[in-house]
Amino acid sequence: MIDRALLARLCEGPASGAALAADLGMTRSAVWKRIEALREAGVDVQAEPGRGYRLARPLDLLDAGALQAALSPAARAELAGLELLFETDSTNAEALRHPAPAKGTRAWLAERQTAGRGRRGRDWSTPLAAQVALSLSRRVEGGVAALQGLSLAVGVAAAEALHALGFAEVGLKWPNDLLARGRKLGGVLVEVRGDAAGPMQVVVGLGLNVCMPASAARDIDQPWCDLASLSTAPVSRPAVCAALLDALLPMLARFEREGLAPWLEAWHRHDLLAGRPVRLEEGARVFEGIALGVAADGALRLRTADGERACHAGEASLRAA
Repeated sequence: MIDRALLARLCEGPASGAALAADLGMTRSAVWKRIEALREAGVDVQAEPGRGYRLARPLDLLDAGALQAALSPAARAELAGLELLFETDSTNAEALRHPAPAKGTRAWLAERQTAGRGRRGRDWSTPLAAQVALSLSRRVEGGVAALQGLSLAVGVAAAEALHALGFAEVGLKWPNDLLARGRKLGGVLVEVRGDAAGPMQVVVGLGLNVCMPASAARDIDQPWCDLASLSTAPVSRPAVCAALLDALLPMLARFEREGLAPWLEAWHRHDLLAGRPVRLEEGARVFEGIALGVAADGALRLRTADGERACHAGEASLRAA
């Protein structure tokens, strides 16, 4: 069992096993077991003679009220509810277990995911209190056709929110990755439920590495980075969450009205692969060529030896050649 109250107490400073047991109304043995559960979840809890237990690095736990208070009026007007979970299997899965709100967007945040998902069914590792694990659920009337390019627009909004926080190195890799220094920082996963012709529920998931523990490296099978590695100053995870919500909530409403067009110019500015040789995999087929940016519908434009191809998101994956 992972105990939020225990973690919150450790966030305040070091404490002995006896003090934790007294504060939380449990035995010292129970405290030890819960400390071990925190360690297994990716929290580096150290034990020091004479001082007791302490966190190896500061952690910021999220607070729903504080997050909502930090939003702009425009974002707050679009928010149909904010659910903050300490632990869940997946924020996207949790959002899909509930109907979309009749109006606006409902947000889900988790301190930890035990079965986070990325694109193409990949696992997304989510250590406790180390990432943004965010899902946004919205009702869309126009059906699947109205969602063309949505993951690209979400990527642009997220990248620009991070730029505004000082993370100028963040860029985009088609169709749904945020990268910095050639390493994966985060990703977008869009899932839908309902009638393909509309109305339907769309859930936009965003995972972002903020301050990852060293132990996370063993569970990640690709080059990665986090915001902490891009900054010389401490990174506030609540501030990052608030900035992303502030950008994404109005963005989803505008996307439903106007589609991808308002974000195309910004995508081209942040596109990390434009003009570079790339390798594109579509199932068993492999194409190599030069990335030319994206088309009006969000498809990747790829110049190959046989001419230009328009490659749509789905089962395609992209790597620098």
